Amino acid sequence: MIKLLTASKGIVLGVVIILLTLVLLCIFVIIYKLIQISQAQSQSVSFLDRFWDSKRLDDIYRVAEGLKYSPLAAMFRAGYVELSKVKKGGGDGESMHAKMEDTDNIERALQRAKVSEMTKLETLLPFLATTGAAAPFIGLFGTVWGIMDAFLAIAAKGSAELSEISQPIAEALVTTALALLSAVPAVVTFNYFNRRLKVLNAEMSTFGSDYLNIIRRHFF
Repeated sequence: MIKLLTASKGIVLGVVIILLTLVLLCIFVIIYKLIQISQAQSQSVSFLDRFWDSKRLDDIYRVAEGLKYSPLAAMFRAGYVELSKVKKGGGDGESMHAKMEDTDNIERALQRAKVSEMTKLETLLPFLATTGAAAPFIGLFGTVWGIMDAFLAIAAKGSAELSEISQPIAEALVTTALALLSAVPAVVTFNYFNRRLKVLNAEMSTFGSDYLNIIRRHFF
């Protein structure tokens, strides 16, 4: 394989370089996303345990500050900050309409935090999807081009032995192997990460609803 890669030249060599780059980038992205999403889920579990065990929001806020990778903790911090603003700006004599506006502001803060956290968690996933879709076609282009060059060489000589054309054809087929080496892991891990993010997204939605209900019950 290595011998065939180093023997490539011209357009085929360019395709090989592109595909090798995609393979290395996919490895980096997969490892990075695995660590990022795993940290987000593990810290979110820890945060939920403390959230339901604690009775004071300020205690929970101090815990949330230490869980930088948890999207649930980020949502809590956003809601807590907005609640603090509301309590400073309002009073017990607020009208029902004003109280509804206050809860709407807190709900919007939670939603903004949720969108921001999901955007961070989804970073680089489009690269995996694009690689999975485009790499096979890039590899196919390199293979077709390499085989075309081999047949053009045969046409120029008028005839050729199998031993003479096997090398360039093998070099061309290497691009297909590299394409699969980058595309298959990219597609598999994209679907895997996407599934884990859907679970996190559902947990964030549930937490947001529960947190907002607690705020309405105790503060409004």
